[in-house]
Amino acid sequence: MAGYAGNARSIAALVREAEVHRDVYVDPEIFELEMAHLFPNSWVYVGHASQLAKPGDFITANIGRQPVMASRHTDGSIHVFYNRCPHKGVKIASEPCGNAGKFFRCPYHAWSFRTDGSLLAIPLKKGYESTGFGDTQANEGLSRIKNVAIYRDFIFARLSGTGVSFEDYFGPSLSTIDNMVDRSPQGKLEVVAAPIRYMHTCNWKMLVENQTDTCHPMVAHESSAGTAVKVWKREQGDSTETPMAVQLYGPFMSPYEFYEQSGIRIWPNGHGHTGVANSIHSNYSDVDGYLEQMVAAYGETRAHEILGDIRHNTVYFPNVMVKGAVQILRNFIPVAVDRTLVESWVYRLVGAPDKLYERALMYNRFINAPTSIVGHDDLEMYERAQEGLKSNGNQWINLRRLYEPDEQPDVTAVINGTSERQMRNQFHAWAKFMTMGMDKHAEVAE
Repeated sequence: MAGYAGNARSIAALVREAEVHRDVYVDPEIFELEMAHLFPNSWVYVGHASQLAKPGDFITANIGRQPVMASRHTDGSIHVFYNRCPHKGVKIASEPCGNAGKFFRCPYHAWSFRTDGSLLAIPLKKGYESTGFGDTQANEGLSRIKNVAIYRDFIFARLSGTGVSFEDYFGPSLSTIDNMVDRSPQGKLEVVAAPIRYMHTCNWKMLVENQTDTCHPMVAHESSAGTAVKVWKREQGDSTETPMAVQLYGPFMSPYEFYEQSGIRIWPNGHGHTGVANSIHSNYSDVDGYLEQMVAAYGETRAHEILGDIRHNTVYFPNVMVKGAVQILRNFIPVAVDRTLVESWVYRLVGAPDKLYERALMYNRFINAPTSIVGHDDLEMYERAQEGLKSNGNQWINLRRLYEPDEQPDVTAVINGTSERQMRNQFHAWAKFMTMGMDKHAEVAE
């Protein structure tokens, strides 16, 4: 297929009730349209407020093809801008993070901006007198992104001036972030280290789909997690204490029945999570003193309620996954139709025992890192799929597992844990946010 630009109907036709066309993974034109429409129409994760602890701190990111930056101002407020000097368009910051001091300074002509983005000074400013400069957009400083939401320190932005509000976009799915933050006795998370960052040679959506694909762990990870379990059974002798590494690897070998009973919850706009009744994180060893801290902070009933909600993977459409039980966020950042930058962040539970942070770091290294024996398994599957989709034998990807003809889009529901409905849910959202406003754009172009 070809000629998708400005053609909402042909884009929507790529998503059937339980199938998607291969072009959503391999077509460069579709990828560029995702950058131009899907991401600007969606609420996209920019960063965490703890990365902006001091005035002048900044972080940079991309929403689609648009470079953006967030900064902490002197009054403590957080602002999000396009990362572009209003003079010649030079990026103000090229680093992932840093501290600008009292102001940002463009490296090209030294235009400077306060940390709230307003214009501070221009060299030889007399040259702009009586030129009408005061009426230009450049005089306003760095272009602000108007639609910004900071929810429990998680910073999201939507580039499009119109669209779904933050509250309606995420709705009850925010309960996963709530649960992750509430696991801190002080109700606060913080980033204290850089993420694991690596490139995958596959389309970004393959990684997102994998997060709720519960029919692959016992197959794709048999050679890694399965071997770890076998070695432990052989070597454990009289030991009654399971090493942390085995606690992390072992659940990947759970049978289909375990995942079926764990359940999946779907939400409107493509969000959803595995692990409703239980999850692969349910049987980790208790950490001394933690429950007592939580009971002191929240009371007996609420503490058990928080710690008893042990979700597996929560997908925040379009490209973020959160693991509340081990305080990890993975950001799948599209680079090209077949290249995805992965950032895997770990948060520290403020006020909780260090052992919990140690376990989260170990999980990130053992499961998510490019050096992980588990991560390697998934990468090989992604690369094989990216290659296999070039085949002309069949141009459609099947997502029909546990499909029901009366399925409704944009609903909240709890379903069998091996269903592919969350993937169908994501692609319904994909078609919606890809084509949102597209006809209007086409009319303007004409």
